[in-house]
Amino acid sequence: MLTGDKLETATCIAKSSRLVSRTQGLHVFKSVVTRTDAHLELNTFRKKQDCALVISGDSLEVCLQYYEQEFLELACGSPAVVCCRCSPTQKAEVVSLIQRHTGKRTAAVGDGGNDVSMIQAADAGIGLEGLEGRQASLAADFSISQFSHLANLLLVHGRRSYKRSAALSQFVIHRGLIISTMQAVFSAVFYLSSVALYQGFLMVGYATIYTMFPVFSLVLDKDVSGKIALTYPELYKELSKGRSLSYKTFFMWVLISIYQGGVIMYGALIMFEDEFIHIVAISFSALVLTELIMVALTIRTWHHIMMLAEIFSLALYLLSLVVLKDYFDAEFIKTTDFLWKVLVITLVSCMPLYILKFLRKKFSPPSYTKLS
Repeated sequence: MLTGDKLETATCIAKSSRLVSRTQGLHVFKSVVTRTDAHLELNTFRKKQDCALVISGDSLEVCLQYYEQEFLELACGSPAVVCCRCSPTQKAEVVSLIQRHTGKRTAAVGDGGNDVSMIQAADAGIGLEGLEGRQASLAADFSISQFSHLANLLLVHGRRSYKRSAALSQFVIHRGLIISTMQAVFSAVFYLSSVALYQGFLMVGYATIYTMFPVFSLVLDKDVSGKIALTYPELYKELSKGRSLSYKTFFMWVLISIYQGGVIMYGALIMFEDEFIHIVAISFSALVLTELIMVALTIRTWHHIMMLAEIFSLALYLLSLVVLKDYFDAEFIKTTDFLWKVLVITLVSCMPLYILKFLRKKFSPPSYTKLS
């Protein structure tokens, strides 16, 4: 806790906010002005275990001047640190030092104009709208009206934002890479020709009306309720490991995209059709269906917007099959031959992933499935 209040006030606030428990010991760092005094006091604090540190701004400046590394190691190993009588510059400096020393992301919460520099120095600045004006909230990345809302911001909205952003970014990668794989396979089969597989409105439609709504409705997905997220903090701890968006998940989605793109394109080319317009109709239909099914397999909670997005996108594509006569053979798409070929290719591209997801959920379920 970094504050400009005097020592007694800072200690009371730390205890009332439960930053320091009432049964926990407090080590009040003596006022030091020389290097020797700072060294002796640091050694005294080093001998104490499970003890919160309370230090004034003047003493903090001396410690950081002569023993920056040692002080930061002790402070980071302490259960809580309260810095009183801190200037705005010192607050920002402490945040920057913690970032540099630990390599971790920092969040700073403040409610006054003297907290602005600290809020801006942190990775996530959170401003409180209070009696001291709106300077802090205007300078912050996030603004809340009460300190009690901080838990909701971090454990509920922060967690959901991370999960949703991870899912959305992975699907954007998947949506672009799968069609690139199909084009690569198509070109390779036809001796690296520069002929485009999908032209004109098909490419525009794939990037917009056919797949955009379900993919972007992922930003409304949630795995657990806000109440459960607040009750079980280990859900948030799991996210700190970065497993939702990592090199592992990136390469996994790359492999999925290559597999599905290859299955769809080779299925349409080798196993079934020779006419180009039929290849386009079969492969593009299987591509759109695969994308919609992948979204359905990924979401954790069905909601009305997601359902509408899936149905609306599918309806638009079915309408396009009839309207876009320059791209599709109207007689061919009415035949059962077209239907079963599209369904078989889509099934082969999606079924293995569904089986893997089912087995993972059965034998190694994620934490949220145990609680929901």
